[in-house]
Amino acid sequence: MKTVSRTTALKGLALAAVASLALAGCAAAPAAPTATPVDYKACMVSDAGGFNDASFNQEAYAGLQQAVAELGVQEAKVESPEAATQTDYVSGIDSMIAEGCNLIVTVGFNLATATRDAAKANPDVNFALIDSALSNDDYSPLSLPNVKPIQYDTAEAAYLAGYLAAATSKTGKVATYGGMLFPSVTIFMDGFKQGVEAYNTAKGKKVVVLGATGTDSSKWAATGDFNDQAKGKTLTEGFFAQGADIVLPVAGPVGVGTGQATLDKKGTYVIGVDSDWFGLATHAAYKANILTSIEKKMAKAVLDVIKSGVEGSFTGGDENQYVGNLSNEGVQISAQHDVAYPAGVQAELDALKADIISGKIVVASGYKK
Repeated sequence: MKTVSRTTALKGLALAAVASLALAGCAAAPAAPTATPVDYKACMVSDAGGFNDASFNQEAYAGLQQAVAELGVQEAKVESPEAATQTDYVSGIDSMIAEGCNLIVTVGFNLATATRDAAKANPDVNFALIDSALSNDDYSPLSLPNVKPIQYDTAEAAYLAGYLAAATSKTGKVATYGGMLFPSVTIFMDGFKQGVEAYNTAKGKKVVVLGATGTDSSKWAATGDFNDQAKGKTLTEGFFAQGADIVLPVAGPVGVGTGQATLDKKGTYVIGVDSDWFGLATHAAYKANILTSIEKKMAKAVLDVIKSGVEGSFTGGDENQYVGNLSNEGVQISAQHDVAYPAGVQAELDALKADIISGKIVVASGYKK
């Protein structure tokens, strides 16, 4: 188990406090369960983009759907559209409490403050918060027994993707950008950079990472939102014009723009995030250009937390948070699909993964063993 850096968590909350994303009302009825129904209601409030964003929210929601089918739980959910306020998040969570939910999963650091306040006011309701820890209004750390943080050391998987990208690039230039430069975004970009650097060191090369120059992540490339696909395409075309041939967009649906840009320039590739983009219909048009995806296995974590609630073994508090990493299979890069890897690279990736798991290689990320 790893514990999250307080600095990383509190920076995320500070930024989240000023974010303006949004909520819609409760969605349709749950999928019919195949398991024997149980008297337990698991609920979810999405981040911006909704449950069909082909990325973060959709992966988390898959875990709730699994719980309905495999555990027999009831479900309720609130879907967030492109724009909202913290007031909307509060009302969304409150509506789930009014539904009689036993457990409410809130998807994303933007819901951290609303989750904290609801958990304090409703100690008999359990919460699972994805991609953030809790803090007080002064950003000092806070641990509540009915809130389980679910976080991911995505830098570990991104390291492998960076190494693969550097090995695959024909131009010696790759690129990355974020939607907004929150810690849960820049952790991908940072791990990616470290993987490129590892390749350069091992092979005596000088592959350059555009979009993440220097150590100040607040100055890295970003579109400023997680919704405008046109911005993603324009930014990617700019990277291509500078010579990059592989781009990692850490921007949710904005990354679709990067995929679209690869269709206009032969020999270019995109790296997906959160889920394996190759198997999602949203990315079908350019799936032959998906080098790999950096996956956060949110569905598995959501299912496991719901199962613990059904079994009466739910544990909250910062000391019981879940951190997905390569060792516990909470993060990974996708298996090879249509893009041919350079000879010998898969074996190198396997060895790097083993070395990260063993601790021989330490990927800097704000998490520690």
